[in-house]
Amino acid sequence: MSVRAEVAAWLAAEWDPATMSAGRPRTEFVAAVVEAGWAAPRWPRRWFGRGLSDDDGLVVEEEFRRVGAPGSGQDRHNLYAATVLSFGSDALKERFVGPMLRGEVAMCLLYSEPGAGSDLAAVRTRAVPDGDEWVVDGQKVWTSSARTADYGMLLCRTDWSVPKHRGLSFFLFPMRQPGVEVRPLRQITGESEFNEVFLTGARVPDEHRLGGLGEGWRVLQTALAYERSVMGDRARAGRSDTGMAEMGDELVRLAAETGRLGDPVVRQDLARVAALRKVNEWNAVRAKAEVEQGSSSSVMSLGKLAMSRILHESARVRASLAGPRAMVEGPEEPIGDEATFLALNAYFTSIGGGTDQIQRNIIAERILGLPKEYEVDRDVPFSEVRSG
Repeated sequence: MSVRAEVAAWLAAEWDPATMSAGRPRTEFVAAVVEAGWAAPRWPRRWFGRGLSDDDGLVVEEEFRRVGAPGSGQDRHNLYAATVLSFGSDALKERFVGPMLRGEVAMCLLYSEPGAGSDLAAVRTRAVPDGDEWVVDGQKVWTSSARTADYGMLLCRTDWSVPKHRGLSFFLFPMRQPGVEVRPLRQITGESEFNEVFLTGARVPDEHRLGGLGEGWRVLQTALAYERSVMGDRARAGRSDTGMAEMGDELVRLAAETGRLGDPVVRQDLARVAALRKVNEWNAVRAKAEVEQGSSSSVMSLGKLAMSRILHESARVRASLAGPRAMVEGPEEPIGDEATFLALNAYFTSIGGGTDQIQRNIIAERILGLPKEYEVDRDVPFSEVRSG
């Protein structure tokens, strides 16, 4: 039996949207997907996969999309489980990979700091060994979902005597403990998705370390590649959590509703958004073909940068179609409210997961082969680096 026939038969037996809408928990269905090996079909069977090729993995995702079923494609999109699988010990994988795939563990990313955003190698959050644990002190910022997270992926400095890229380590950090304070940050959209996180004498077991001591930069690059892949494929494109795939169709519907679908300028705008989305899809396929488990692809930066441009361009087109209504927000004016939200939220996408400027640097240096940007502190022990 072909992979397509096998997954289609499984879905025919297990997936019933009517049952889901009548109250079958989504988590129960996703758990069945994980157990059957469809959640991460490219991974080994030991780790809830089926050992399939990338092409067959795409077939599985296509069949899940065809019927609207959730849970598949996590070997490409679940950055937490993928990073643990790549760098965690077997004991850590046994404990976390399954629950992460099933959505039983709430996660966040503890990367950026007030003085280390675009330059993550400059983080100053400190981890000091204490027996078989590490004591962590520092501050993180722009941390999504920190208030509800059970664990965070923590980048911190464990060695100040070596240059900044070589003194970092990466941990799976328990969030629900004394010494962890989370403060929400109010955004221009009115939401508070982001937070500041203050760590004071917090602890993390050494067995929660991902990768070797001082290898945090390497682990981070893999985690960032997965994050950029997620943002490139599944960026939030509206207040209602509309995905990138539906965004183009919504713009066409809006053009029809406003009577401007026949306007040649509007049609050109819609075609430009559609072309950007299609090029982004091709780049995503290219990037994922380059990535092996535990590695990263610089082409992911093309997807992240393209996603940012797509959202900004879509916001411009939506505002143009909404006309004066784009100046009004609130449920009484849904077209204007969505246009306003998308325009404001698009700026987040130019920052999260690495700024547009950082993505352009990566593309220039690692894809186009241009000279690297000079860093005066790259080879200086971090303890000697001046800070403002």
